[in-house]
Amino acid sequence: MKPTTPIHAPAHRLPFLHGLLPVDRAQLPRDILAGITLAALGIPEVMGYTKIAGTPAVTGLYTILLPLVVFALLGASRHLVVAADSATAAILAGTLATVAALGSAEYIGLTSTVAFAVAVMLVLARIFRLGFLADFLSRSALIGFLTGVGIQVAVGELAGLLGMSKQGHGPLLQLASVFQRLGETNYPTLLFSVAVLAVIVGFKRVAPRIPGALIAVVAAIAASMLFDLTRHGIAVIGNVPGGLPALSLPPMHVAQLDQVVATAGSCFIVIIAQSAATARAYANRYNEDVDANLDILGLAGANAAAALTGTFVVNGSPTKTEMVDDAGGRTQIAHLTTAVIVLLVLLFLTRPLSFLPAVVLSAIVFMIGVKLIDVKGMRELFRLQKDEFVVALITAVVVVFVDVMHGIVAAVVLSLIDHARHSYRLRTRVLTRDASGHWVPHVAAPGVFAAPGIVVYRFEADLFYANAGRFMTEILKLMENQQAPVRWVVIDASQISNIDYTAGKTLLQLREELDRRGVGLASVAVPEGVRSEIERYRALGSPDAARKEIFLTVDDAIDALRDAPPPAPKPAAPSA
Repeated sequence: MKPTTPIHAPAHRLPFLHGLLPVDRAQLPRDILAGITLAALGIPEVMGYTKIAGTPAVTGLYTILLPLVVFALLGASRHLVVAADSATAAILAGTLATVAALGSAEYIGLTSTVAFAVAVMLVLARIFRLGFLADFLSRSALIGFLTGVGIQVAVGELAGLLGMSKQGHGPLLQLASVFQRLGETNYPTLLFSVAVLAVIVGFKRVAPRIPGALIAVVAAIAASMLFDLTRHGIAVIGNVPGGLPALSLPPMHVAQLDQVVATAGSCFIVIIAQSAATARAYANRYNEDVDANLDILGLAGANAAAALTGTFVVNGSPTKTEMVDDAGGRTQIAHLTTAVIVLLVLLFLTRPLSFLPAVVLSAIVFMIGVKLIDVKGMRELFRLQKDEFVVALITAVVVVFVDVMHGIVAAVVLSLIDHARHSYRLRTRVLTRDASGHWVPHVAAPGVFAAPGIVVYRFEADLFYANAGRFMTEILKLMENQQAPVRWVVIDASQISNIDYTAGKTLLQLREELDRRGVGLASVAVPEGVRSEIERYRALGSPDAARKEIFLTVDDAIDALRDAPPPAPKPAAPSA
């Protein structure tokens, strides 16, 4: 059971080791046990990710060796697990397969080059403190993106579950290929895959703390060694190189540089968004500080380590982070424990891994894909926020019917459009005073006065180029069809935190139009808000710089303007 009291991690002055220090001796055994649990659950999973990424099985083990250690040393999060991830693995396969054959030496070199490029991008993001970029991929777009990836991953493994080779590019063609070749099904492989899926799902339902995937892997290896499953047409993964990975710089593929940069950019966006969201969630759970920029440095180091050890991009993994948290791990000591176990596997246990039936990895990856299809999240979006459901659905459709990289582009663009639309379709109100003297907001419409001849218009968003036109139009409409003339318009800018250049020029244009009509313009703005910006723009637009009606509160504005005469109407400037 997770603790209900917050866990505070005392700060230390070192610019690294934030995820490890201070060491709590009472927590140490639980961290070590959580690390063992992560190794048991994570080793089969990362080997499965290599089927998505199109790289040798051993490269999955490399992702939870040196990258895990580097993030533990450099990152700020005490909880985030950085390793192979399905989303970034799918991006690699979906983009690099167009320039090199999956599994080829050139392709494997490209995956390492992409990891190095991602590391460079993350270093630049750290230098320029771009941790805020994580907020530009909305949770709804991420739900849709991961759902699309899940469909793509699950469909891609159907052929492997039936003992066939994968054919076709994209989920639709792969699904069509499977149906066309059903007569070629290898029934021993099919029966084996059903048994593996039954073990994984069965333990998940009956005893979720027991690593069903690991049990399936161990049992499958034992069966393969005892009964020589290859004689029955059940393929095994073959030789798994033992020992430590060689350290070397990834090859520089100049001819494919544009593809490498595009792929790295897509991975970078997912890594920034997913890692930051996961780290923030667990820091909030335990009342700890969040340092997104320091985590970016850790992620950069982890991806550099991945590139130097010949493996592919690593990312903050929500599923593995939850594995550790559920097992009682609270610091990066758990992750270092996992790295030690992976090291022992690489040194002494790679030969048994070579007997692992390939269908086991297909079954594990299929389950990963199914788990990524976030039906609950999509249903919740549909029920609570239908416009964001549309964003998620479009993102998923682009991933499934086009490709993963365009799905990333769609996710970011749709997130920004959705944000801009919410900023554009903002709340505007006019204020009146009730009997007790409190200000009451009403829908912006003509004929609603805060005091005789005074309209108070509240604008509840930043004023920028996209909504400045509506701002001016709505204020001018308040002048129309009035039974009593409007003498002053007071803009309540207390909810505005920024005014861009376009909006500033619109303010000047609005003042000129109101001057022409003989209506005064005043503002309510506090020093912490946009008061200085309003003063600058008004001084720019008026030769009389002292003529600036800016008040701290609406009450101050009403008291000062109640008996003040508006400016005399001015004739329109002659047209050129």
